[in-house]
Amino acid sequence: MRSDDWHLTEDVNDFLTRAGAFLRSQPTQHTMALTATEKLRTRQADTDGVVFGRLEAGGEIRAIFYGSPSRALNVTSLTPEQADALAAQLVALGHSHSSVTADHSTATAFAEVWRRHTGATPTLRTRLHLYRLGTLTPPARAPVGRGRLAGRQDHELLMRWCQEFAEDVGQTVSIDAASWAGTRFADKSYTFWETPDGTPVSMAGLNPMVAGQVRVDPVYTPPHLRGCGYAGAVTVEVSRAALAAGSTDVVLFTDAANPTSNALYQGIGYLPITDWAVYGFAYART
Repeated sequence: MRSDDWHLTEDVNDFLTRAGAFLRSQPTQHTMALTATEKLRTRQADTDGVVFGRLEAGGEIRAIFYGSPSRALNVTSLTPEQADALAAQLVALGHSHSSVTADHSTATAFAEVWRRHTGATPTLRTRLHLYRLGTLTPPARAPVGRGRLAGRQDHELLMRWCQEFAEDVGQTVSIDAASWAGTRFADKSYTFWETPDGTPVSMAGLNPMVAGQVRVDPVYTPPHLRGCGYAGAVTVEVSRAALAAGSTDVVLFTDAANPTSNALYQGIGYLPITDWAVYGFAYART
C-alpha cells in the first residue's frame, strides 16, 4: 500500500462529491463521518484547516479520513497496512494529531503505527459500543410524564445540560451563548422528558438525517434524577420521532464501561453493531 494512494483536499464539497457514495454505502458504520462532514458542508466557514482524505485502489474508494492537522483524526475502517500508509503520509505533511477515533481494530492499528512514526505515546481514552435500533420496545413501566420538543425558551437549560454531559464523558469544552453555535451540540433537535408539572428531567438530542441514518446524541439526565427511567423514556421519544421522519437507521454510541446505559438501550430495542475506540497521543517535549 502506497501513501500516495491517499488523495487529500481541504474542499469539503469536492470531497463529498467524490466520497459521498462510499459513505452512504454503509450509513450505520459511517454515521460519525456522515454527520460530521454534512455539518462541515453546511457550515462552510468552520472547515478552515480541516483536511479530508480518501483512499483509492482499483478505481474504488476504500476508506476516508478527516481532521485538522493538530487536532482529532477520524477514520473509517482500515487494515494495518492502510493505517501505516496513512500515518506515513500525514507525518510527511507535518500533522501532529491529538487523537484518533475509529472502529476498535482500526483505532488500535493506527495508534500503534502513529507511535512508530512519531514517537507519540498512545493512550486508550474511551471504548464505545455502536448500536442500531431494531424493533423499538418502550419500557413496560415508563415513568409518569411526557416528551416535549425543546424550544427557544429552553436554550439556557440545554446549554447547561450539554456542558454537564460533556464533563461527564470527559470532554473539555466551555459552552455559553457565544460559543454554542461552534460546538458539536448545536445543529440538533432536542427533546425533554418532563414530569406532569412540566419540569424537564432528562433530554435527548437527534442529529440531522443523512443518508437515511440518524444518530441519537446526547442523552443526559442530571445525577440526582437518575434511576427513574427518564433516560429510557426520552430515548424512546426521539427514536420514535426519527422513525416517523423516515429514518432507516437510528443509531447511538454508548460508553462500553457503563453497564447501566448499555442495558437500558438494549432493553428498548437497540442492537450492538461494533466497538469503537478513541486513542489520545502524548508527544515528547522538544
